[in-house]
Amino acid sequence: MSQTFQLVVVSAGTSDPSSTRLLADRVAGRVTALAGRRGQTVTTSVVELRELASEIANALVSNHVGPKLQKAVSALQHADGVVASTPVYKAGASGLFTSFFQLLDNDLLIAKPVVLAATAGTARHALVVDDQMRGLFAYLRTVVVPTSLFASTEDWQDNGLNKRIDRAALELVALMAAGFEKTVREESWGSYQHEFGSAGGTELTIDLDSDLMRLAAGGAAN
Repeated sequence: MSQTFQLVVVSAGTSDPSSTRLLADRVAGRVTALAGRRGQTVTTSVVELRELASEIANALVSNHVGPKLQKAVSALQHADGVVASTPVYKAGASGLFTSFFQLLDNDLLIAKPVVLAATAGTARHALVVDDQMRGLFAYLRTVVVPTSLFASTEDWQDNGLNKRIDRAALELVALMAAGFEKTVREESWGSYQHEFGSAGGTELTIDLDSDLMRLAAGGAAN
């Protein structure tokens, strides 16, 4: 039986076209091709963060999630794999990129396979993916593939970039095909620490009549 995977590309590029989106698209293309060789189908959707900038900023200060932002969150919720790509500014991932992922529910991406990618004008920023981005996605409890991707201006003409893209794409396909996220959510979800009000309703397993919950609500413990 053929498998169909939902791949979501998140790009924080600010220009159109952008090298950040180009790198993400190349990864998505290789994921689709490699999965196709296995008889699997990949459906790709793209979240362009520059189109959500105003809603992201509004959500940061008001907690109001606009319709475009909600659509992006929903796409990630149902994704089997994610490609997250950002430009690098002053030795750090784009503020737009980090703000978007900081807005997400802490439980949304648990066990989801992710490819991390970044672009910059100089190789001086090459460690940003492993030094900064992996920490953010570790906090979100994703499964980041071993191969991180970084492309500076000179890398686009280097065949080494294509080899790294192939590696990362294969790693993502393997994780999606293994059903790692599904296994974790079905068999180990209760073993994770969840915040009340998150996890799409699974927080209802919390004992609301416990001493701790009564104290949190301003009552008294027995």
